Amino acid sequence: MSKVKPSPLMPDTVIGGYRVVRRISSGGFGVVYLAVDKAGQQVAIKEYLPSSLVTREDGSLIPQVAPEKLSLYRLGLKSFFEEGRALAQIAHASVVSVLNFFRENETVYMVMNYLEGATLQDFIVTARELKRAKVLRESTIRSLFDEILRGLRVVHQHKMLHLDIKPANIFITDDDRAVMIDFGAAREVLSKEGNFVRPMYTPGFAAPEMYRRDSSMGPWTDIYAVGACMYACMHGYPPLDAPQRLDKDRLGLSLTRMRGVYSDDLIEVVEWCMALDPLSRPQSVFALQKELGREGERRYTKLSVAERMRLSIDNMRATERKPLAKAGTPTTRPAAS
Repeated sequence: MSKVKPSPLMPDTVIGGYRVVRRISSGGFGVVYLAVDKAGQQVAIKEYLPSSLVTREDGSLIPQVAPEKLSLYRLGLKSFFEEGRALAQIAHASVVSVLNFFRENETVYMVMNYLEGATLQDFIVTARELKRAKVLRESTIRSLFDEILRGLRVVHQHKMLHLDIKPANIFITDDDRAVMIDFGAAREVLSKEGNFVRPMYTPGFAAPEMYRRDSSMGPWTDIYAVGACMYACMHGYPPLDAPQRLDKDRLGLSLTRMRGVYSDDLIEVVEWCMALDPLSRPQSVFALQKELGREGERRYTKLSVAERMRLSIDNMRATERKPLAKAGTPTTRPAAS
């Protein structure tokens, strides 16, 4: 029997001077609400509420934590609070804006700008269903990730890592801005200290070092995820997850299928970002930006008939990949970290 998730706050609940309108979304580590401030301005509020550690009944404000889980709950709470404080110091169009953060009801709340638009995942799924050779155009991919990398570089300059970059955490606003949402610092702290059954990472987008407790993570860890996101923009599906690649790496084969559809230059960038060895990846966002923005004539290698036939056979033999979660046509919808 699965554990009952803690109940979200009820509409019209007032926290920190903000009135909750409704729940936007729930995840394993928190709940995001649409709320309004005293001036009537809409904001998004994320509440630290890890479902593996707490319970909360309908109508209650304070999460209930079992004594044996209290130290771990407080550790995650501290990390969540510090993440809010760090994000509040970052002012960049491609990084979700944290307006306020506060402690109340024995937990922490992070107040952010309320965004309207759709996630990159929504756009990928919609484009994929059109069954065109190019899921997203190369110019779109390059432009989108130029924006994201500008924001990620600032994040890294503040000694922070995102740790959960994936299409579902890249939000495309109605005014055409790409914004990184849902940072994973608290999630990562709990994964290192706790012993949870549920994975603390997103398969396909998590670098190999995220699967090991004794590994060192850095900018190269987020860069792996950026490469995986570009791969998803090209294929319409995420790459195989890191443990499968370590067992039998088919990344090169998958990218070969894209020859002639996308430039060799872009394919090589993705392969570089997704190297299994962290030292073989770009070691900084700047290094990746420099390569992605390189000017000059782009190379396209056409596949021969024989190569296409071999790839078709390999496709039939390859392990079936897990698709991105099904999503509808992009519509106006809220998002927050």
